[in-house]
Amino acid sequence: MITAGDFKKGITIEWDGGVWNIVDFQHVKPGKGAAFVRTKIKNVMTGAVVERTFNPTDKMPRAIIETKEMQYLYNDGDLYYFMDPDTFEQMPLGKDAVEEAIPFVKENTNVTIRYFKGQPFSVEAPNFVELEITKTEPGFKGDTASNTFKPATCETGFELQVPLFINIGDVIKIDTRTGEYLSRA
Repeated sequence: MITAGDFKKGITIEWDGGVWNIVDFQHVKPGKGAAFVRTKIKNVMTGAVVERTFNPTDKMPRAIIETKEMQYLYNDGDLYYFMDPDTFEQMPLGKDAVEEAIPFVKENTNVTIRYFKGQPFSVEAPNFVELEITKTEPGFKGDTASNTFKPATCETGFELQVPLFINIGDVIKIDTRTGEYLSRA
């Protein structure tokens, strides 16, 4: 059990029938009245973010989130298949669990799958991935007066803005947390 007075960023709690991650918190001691803890919490299953106020003495169970490294194999319509590299066991997941990571993941890429009480609920891509550009307009010489970008599509179908010197066939490094171009690979 954890009290609201002990909240820190990143702690995961079970509250109101769901599993919530503390995104932000603030201990407030008004001049008049009792102290309270103002929090911004995110439901790890649905992604909903809400702001709640707790009494510092409120107790709730701490949620234990397990993670496992698995390899993305393929998809067949709505199911995405992942393999445990230790046991070679395959596990299908629905689109709702993988929708944030899948634009950055090629086949045979390792990903992190998060579990709560044995149930997988989300897939996280590596922080940085290298993808090949499959579609973009050519950059023209002389268009470099300022830091300008153009749209491009990667081999997974992910679209982003890249500098003018990037061409079809180039492999680029992407930050999956922001979806931004970092550099050529």
